[in-house]
Amino acid sequence: MGMNKVWSEYVQGIMTLYLSRKLRFDDAFFGQYGNVFQLDPEAKLKILEIGCGPGALAEALHGWYPNAEITAIDRDSGFISFAQKNIPGVTFIEGDATSLPFAEHSFDVTISNTVQEHVEPTAFWGEQKRVLKPGGVCLCLSARRGLHCQAPCTEMTKEEKEFWEGIPQTESELEKYGVCRYPMTEAELPASMEENGFMDVTTGYAVIDLTPDARKYPPQMAELMIEAKRQNDLEAIKSSHHEYDAKVLDAINAKYDERLRLYHEGIKQWDTSVSLTMIVRGRKG
Repeated sequence: MGMNKVWSEYVQGIMTLYLSRKLRFDDAFFGQYGNVFQLDPEAKLKILEIGCGPGALAEALHGWYPNAEITAIDRDSGFISFAQKNIPGVTFIEGDATSLPFAEHSFDVTISNTVQEHVEPTAFWGEQKRVLKPGGVCLCLSARRGLHCQAPCTEMTKEEKEFWEGIPQTESELEKYGVCRYPMTEAELPASMEENGFMDVTTGYAVIDLTPDARKYPPQMAELMIEAKRQNDLEAIKSSHHEYDAKVLDAINAKYDERLRLYHEGIKQWDTSVSLTMIVRGRKG
């Protein structure tokens, strides 16, 4: 396959994706996913995750379905090597969603998270149908528009503004790498699954509320919410592949250190990030 690190180096950094997904797939939210997944937690299922990134969902599945055998693939070797080093109990393989390296009827379940919009639909659904056993379940998770409200102390700093304004506006990296070439609405997604031969298609939604100051979250999770945003801002600068001054990174670190200080002193900001994940479930006939 060769070393393909386009996604992890130009589109979304490893820690940005890993930390934000670790939060979204925290055990606190399993009830919402599990209700739609409708999988037997005790069953010895063979589950394939397609486009696993750095492995946070596969890691969660390993905990939620302890008897399942979980295989996860991604075509980005940076993500796969991170996952292989950091996530035990799951088999991570470099591979492509449009030509899965598995025989027909190999899996009971296929699952993907924010992958569908990047892959041509007939190949995306067709390959999953091919590797699923008869009666197998296809789960497609898709991020929808959420709510975001920042704490005043984490607004973009002067240093960040100057950095971003100084970058020449050339062809969008996202367009160059075919990101989000096949977006679908909430109605088109289940229709596409049906058109491609899946039966008993159903939809559901998981609402993931990440509000550090909410009392329902223990300090460790609240800190993770703040740290995930710090990594996002730091990696955005680094993966821009433009020269930057260390002052920009210092400014980012300073604002999140301040947010953590306020949290620990009980000075509430009520900043929040609420993500909505659409889950489409279908069955192979």
